[in-house]
Amino acid sequence: MAITNNTVSLNPGLAINRISYTVPLTLMISLFFMIGFITVLNDVLIPSLKGLFALTRVQAMLVQFCFFIAYGVMSIPAGHWVQRIGYKRGLALALTLMAAGLLLFVPASMVQSYGFFLFALFVVATGLTVLQVAINPYIISLGSPETGAARLNMGGTANSFATFIGPIIGAAYILPHGLIDPVEKAAAVKGPYLVLALVTIAIAALLYFLKLPKLDSEVEAGETVQGSIWDYRHLLYGAGAIFVYVGAEVAIGSVLVLYMTEDHLIRLAEGAIATLTPEKAASSLVAYYWGSAMIGRLIGAIIGQRVAAQTMLRVVAVIALALVLLSMTDTFNNWWMNMSVMVLNLDPFSISFEPIAFPVSILLLVLVGLFNSVMWPCIFPLSIAGLGKLTSRGSGLLVSMVAGGALIPLALGYLSDFDSIGFRYSFVTVLFCYAYILYFAVKGYRADERVAAS
Repeated sequence: MAITNNTVSLNPGLAINRISYTVPLTLMISLFFMIGFITVLNDVLIPSLKGLFALTRVQAMLVQFCFFIAYGVMSIPAGHWVQRIGYKRGLALALTLMAAGLLLFVPASMVQSYGFFLFALFVVATGLTVLQVAINPYIISLGSPETGAARLNMGGTANSFATFIGPIIGAAYILPHGLIDPVEKAAAVKGPYLVLALVTIAIAALLYFLKLPKLDSEVEAGETVQGSIWDYRHLLYGAGAIFVYVGAEVAIGSVLVLYMTEDHLIRLAEGAIATLTPEKAASSLVAYYWGSAMIGRLIGAIIGQRVAAQTMLRVVAVIALALVLLSMTDTFNNWWMNMSVMVLNLDPFSISFEPIAFPVSILLLVLVGLFNSVMWPCIFPLSIAGLGKLTSRGSGLLVSMVAGGALIPLALGYLSDFDSIGFRYSFVTVLFCYAYILYFAVKGYRADERVAAS
């Protein structure tokens, strides 16, 4: 990216005076990677803890509930914190909380307490909440206003790459073949989280010594900010869109392993049975679900330079609706296909491609990730446009709506426990999510007048 001395503004008050933004942009992208890797490990953690503690489906979804509810509880306070202490200190606070939560997995695995695991997840997610509040306006401002969505797609690409490799690596360590003893199962969980804690501490140390540019949207000491985020109708509609988008995306990723294994929708080749479990094979398909999002964000970063965010959002919402709806039909659920999936083996350490079989309906759900990919970078800029000095608070509100990842998977899990509904028809909750996103892309984003003035 070019070096310039110009000041660029996404909307009034959102800009930075910079000498170079290559280094800070690189750091922001690396943090997007961390967000993705930590978040997607939940998809592997769910079947592990479900087996370890003999949980019901709803109880297992408490993993996502405790993780994502932190966004709902802490995001608005985080917006105020970031506004008060600045974006750089906000990033430092976020990384400190993340490292503390990740380290808590070590004692949680030793005492084998489900509640302890859930508490550790909440602390990690609190750190991620502060990080998301600070990082999104920052990366939007590191360049021209017209390409803000494209830069979010760059960060999203790094995030998606992490979510692609996360389930494969996580399954190798957390869901190894032949692990039965509860003590060994619990011990297997702590390794990846301990490594992530050390990496987080290293990034925090780098951040301490790095000089970051200051955003013009940051509030100076003693400055009073006029107005309220609740005055902006398009922001409120956007908050709803973030809620259902994250909820739908997380719900699909969370239940795919359980859906395939409990409904017997995955078959292993005879030669792979000795080294591969259905859960580990299904985790590879979850990796492909997130990997398709990585491909979509790469494409979106290019298309976003030429196509308006609202137009792109309309297209992907319609296609996601169609894919989920078709996955619920008998035709695609009874039509099976063969495919080789990437598997990481630890003994000996190697990567192999193992043949498995599954219904086409599963492939349709995996492909939804491709169209989920550009929803966040389209919704976020449309929602905070015109907020000026209220940008960090608006960002806090939007990030709080990531709580959709807590409630919608829980609702889907609740419905799936009914024998008459099961996993397949519980995806009706996801259909409602994409229908609302389509509404926002068609009409909701246009309501940019202040509510108080209407």
